[in-house]
Amino acid sequence: MKSASLVLALVLGIEATAAVAADAHSHHAAPTEDRRAVLALSETERAMILEEMRLFLVGVEKLTGALAREDMAAVATEARELGVKMTHDVPPALREKLPQAFRQLGFTVHRDFDALALDAESMKDPRHSLQQLSATLQKCVSCHAGYQIRPQPLAAAH
Repeated sequence: MKSASLVLALVLGIEATAAVAADAHSHHAAPTEDRRAVLALSETERAMILEEMRLFLVGVEKLTGALAREDMAAVATEARELGVKMTHDVPPALREKLPQAFRQLGFTVHRDFDALALDAESMKDPRHSLQQLSATLQKCVSCHAGYQIRPQPLAAAH
């Protein structure tokens, strides 16, 4: 009798765990509606923004590798590549299309990388640079949570 009760309790426990896991999985499913603000850009403009994001990702990968090696000169070099000088490549027409809040957030990210570069050179403290990188990446996460980029609808032909 005790072994039958133990088996029953084990089976019920497994079923309950499976039910909780299935419920938890359903909460991580993709949302049915994307409520982020839409940036309607031409294909070329969209490609430019996405390319910049990929450059950020590549730069962050190089930067974290340099931090892992505690190569603070390389940290400064990689961070500087992601700094304000990147903003000079954005065409004025595209800049005008972007919401002010998006532009401001993006510019602070570039300034953060410049500050990270300066601090890496002067302080040579990997932990400090890692904290700066973490704070900057929080801004990236915030931007991705708030905005989506969609192709601009083509004008109707006359």
